[in-house]
Amino acid sequence: MAVEVAADGVFSQVGIVFPAGTTMIEEVGDPSRVLVAGDPPAGFALFGWVDGNVHLDQLAVHPDHGRRGVGGRLVEALCAHAAAVGARAVTLTTFRDVPWNGPWYARRGFTVLDPAEWGPELAALVDHERELGIELAPRVVMRRLL
Repeated sequence: MAVEVAADGVFSQVGIVFPAGTTMIEEVGDPSRVLVAGDPPAGFALFGWVDGNVHLDQLAVHPDHGRRGVGGRLVEALCAHAAAVGARAVTLTTFRDVPWNGPWYARRGFTVLDPAEWGPELAALVDHERELGIELAPRVVMRRLL
């Protein structure tokens, strides 16, 4: 999807270039795992379940639509969906110091989880991200209780 490629390209501003083969949205076979903003799409939130919580796998907003609240609305829609389906929290992994990652999620009610608080699926997911080479800068696991 053009949104994902363009959104990933913004990371080059902070020296992060994702390894080939880490594109996610094209691999999703279940459209119920994706919230889309706009028509044509300006952004999306890809999610699943990890350790009994809704997990935000990826949030992407096309740079042409950045800084207009698209990402924030997607996060709020995802949290509302998660609460409606009985999840007690939304989790995610993100870059700790990239301004539109860790600090951005913190302003939206997410807090950093200590590894001792990770469930087995979340720990396996973090290990998998490391194997893929996504840990190109310090990363954290965050959670927002619902």
